[in-house]
Amino acid sequence: MTAYAYYPGCSLHGTAVEYGLSTEAVCRALGVELRELDDWNCCGASSAHTVNPWLAHGLVARNMQLVRATGLKELAIPCAACFARFKETQHALADPGTAAGIEEVAGGPVPRDLTVLPLLAILSEPSLLGKLQAAVVRPLAGLKVAPYYGCLLTRPAHVVGFDDPEDPQSLDRLLGALGADVATWPGKTACCGSSLALSRTEVVLDLSHRLLAWAEEAGADAIATACPMCHSNLDMRQGQMRRAGKGDHRMPVYYFTELVGVALGIGNAALGLSRHMVDAAALLERLPAGARS
Repeated sequence: MTAYAYYPGCSLHGTAVEYGLSTEAVCRALGVELRELDDWNCCGASSAHTVNPWLAHGLVARNMQLVRATGLKELAIPCAACFARFKETQHALADPGTAAGIEEVAGGPVPRDLTVLPLLAILSEPSLLGKLQAAVVRPLAGLKVAPYYGCLLTRPAHVVGFDDPEDPQSLDRLLGALGADVATWPGKTACCGSSLALSRTEVVLDLSHRLLAWAEEAGADAIATACPMCHSNLDMRQGQMRRAGKGDHRMPVYYFTELVGVALGIGNAALGLSRHMVDAAALLERLPAGARS
């Protein structure tokens, strides 16, 4: 069994509980051990770095210090926003002067030898992807899914170092391994409005509407994402968009781990599918039976 230190982040214990449930269920099924950091804290996304960069780096640095207790060198992070914050701090630690300031805030040395990985990178790694494909009992055949990476998983490229910043392929490959028809569309790395949801709601509605419209134009049945903020904006705000005259969107938006879980035959309840605002279960009724209880 492959083991990773695991940072779930705040969203997976709050607005994105289904992402946490499906992450843990899928990793168990695939033999990936997640050792959750003991006493982890918020990484500061999405506001700390805009208010006080030293606080933001210090929050991440404390979590990086906690990885030592796991005895592991690789850290798995499902949330795209959390992943971005960790990579920003890791990038900042490369400068000796900045590193000294971060360690002063964090109250001690911060490990430099960690490999920080988005969960998507782990599950789309070739050897695990082959294992996943062999374990599929309920292929997503007949479903056309738009892979949505959002802004933070692949950019800035020199900081995060994951996939292609303009045309990433890891989620495309994973969805293809599940048997889905992967949509080609222009929105895979476009912004949904992110954390402007409260301060500039109209911007979020415009940008998220555009993404949903693009997915619909590409013939997609659903969108798959790895970001709780993106999921919230695209799933929760479709009713607001309709009331604002911005399309008649009724498209399911899934965490990619939920679709992996469905393909592995894990039941909807274990994946948290009932927590979605747009019905996430009805579309899956097209699929052949094969779900485990």
